[in-house]
Amino acid sequence: MSSLNQRAPWRGQISAAGILIGCIGCVIITASSVYTALKMGALPWPTIFTSITALVLLRAVGRTSLNEANVTQIIMSAGSMVAGGLAFTIPGVWMLGLGAELSWIEIGGVALAGTLLGLVCTALIRRRFVEESDLEYPIGTAAAETLMASRAGGATGKRLFGSMAAAGIWCALRDLAGVIPAMIGALPIPGVAFGIYNSPMLLSVGFLVGGAAVAFWLAGGLIANFGIIVGGSAAGLWDVANAQGIVSSLGMGLMMGSGIGVVVRDILPAAFRSAHNGRRDDDRANAPARAFGKLDRSVLSLFVAAAALLVCLVLGLSPIACAVVVVLAFVTTIMSAQSVGQTGIDPMEIFGLIVLLVIAALGESDQVRLFFVAGVVAVACGLAGDVMSDFKTGKIIGTDPRAMWIGQAIGALIGCAVSVAVMCALLNAYGADAFGPGKLFVSAQASVVATMVSGIPSVPAFVLGLVAGVALYCLGIPSMMLGLGVYLPFYMTLSASLGAAVKIAYDRVASIRNARASGDATTNANTGTDETSHEETGIIVASGVLGGESIVGVIIALASVASGLLG
Repeated sequence: MSSLNQRAPWRGQISAAGILIGCIGCVIITASSVYTALKMGALPWPTIFTSITALVLLRAVGRTSLNEANVTQIIMSAGSMVAGGLAFTIPGVWMLGLGAELSWIEIGGVALAGTLLGLVCTALIRRRFVEESDLEYPIGTAAAETLMASRAGGATGKRLFGSMAAAGIWCALRDLAGVIPAMIGALPIPGVAFGIYNSPMLLSVGFLVGGAAVAFWLAGGLIANFGIIVGGSAAGLWDVANAQGIVSSLGMGLMMGSGIGVVVRDILPAAFRSAHNGRRDDDRANAPARAFGKLDRSVLSLFVAAAALLVCLVLGLSPIACAVVVVLAFVTTIMSAQSVGQTGIDPMEIFGLIVLLVIAALGESDQVRLFFVAGVVAVACGLAGDVMSDFKTGKIIGTDPRAMWIGQAIGALIGCAVSVAVMCALLNAYGADAFGPGKLFVSAQASVVATMVSGIPSVPAFVLGLVAGVALYCLGIPSMMLGLGVYLPFYMTLSASLGAAVKIAYDRVASIRNARASGDATTNANTGTDETSHEETGIIVASGVLGGESIVGVIIALASVASGLLG
């Protein structure tokens, strides 16, 4: 393995095969990520999945360098965070009935401006937050361990593509042929969408998120639906319609409070420590000025200028608002890097909301432009979290930072185009009414942004959720997952919980089998056979299932758009 891990010149770590595989994978994963983020109100990190996929595909064409595989997976995964930034903000425009004021050019401007700012900021802060800090970056570290430990080969590829095909066929039978029901066990409970959604994707999300986090997700769903809606209505405290407004406001408050909790517990203390250390260390204080070289600083300056022009000319913000967005994008990407480095969580839409509120306080009243602000910052912060995790992976296995940054730029720019195209295709295929709570695309985070822009149904419930979200997060309780359970339709929560139950059973069975066959496992590891751990196998299969349903959903939408154009 040491020969595979040997550092190569940065140009040698970017190959034509790696770029081609990465670009094709980026298109597929970005399209899948748009669909997943809109449909599920969540976006699991794709890094482990792309790391193994890149290694499998490169080895299939005779490439064995871990650094090349790392750069390839970076290209594949970068667009997913651009997709998340857009999906978590822009659909709120359609929910408020303002779609006529929004064009695909403006959505593209949001994506590109956020991408350029994210790339610039991560280049500037890389040394400080990766090379010189003790941040763990759990996602990046896990990706590095996966690449170093994996013996992925033919069997792993069969699991990956086989699970994608199985999920795709299942969803085609459900959505196209209509021979499989979409909902199972539905019950007519007033105000509660009770049932099991026949979705391989939802099962996979629950599997990937895991039992502990999904337990809080389920707890939030039970409190909201059977405590507030059913219980409160039966007790005569409010009617069902008012109960639903209380539930949505409480859920939004919990999710936003969780994001603020990240700032309070994780970011601000580290920022104070960093500032104190910076005053004592002039070399570190000047570290952000050293990106990759003089030429790169010129390129980064050009990126900032281009982003500023997009914000002013395409998105229509004033020069003062533009300057504030650029400056605060830098601040929030630092917050994003700190959050991902410590927790693996990137509340990108919360950072977008923070800047949105600042711009609104400066006098911007146009609602669509406020969504633009949130979108630009969310894309920048989403990309920053992904980039910094990848830099951590590269530090561990010896990938050159320049090669990784170039890979991120390639993948992110492709992701801009794909994200915008898929979002417009879904809009054209299903209409603006398909986005929002209880709709085909729940778009939970975008709904939160829309509510903050237009007005909160129950301000007391929102404030309670906000305070509780901050307090619970600071106590180590995943208030974001609790808020998702409160906010999302109960059928989604119940279906994801089944996926988490499958994960618990899978881990239990695997641990028993591994205990019985530990000697064989050691032999396989020493001989280099195609053997992956049960964790890696579970991630591969679940990710393949998730991708399979997403891809079928996108294909159906594209086919619907094409049919409409031809008709």
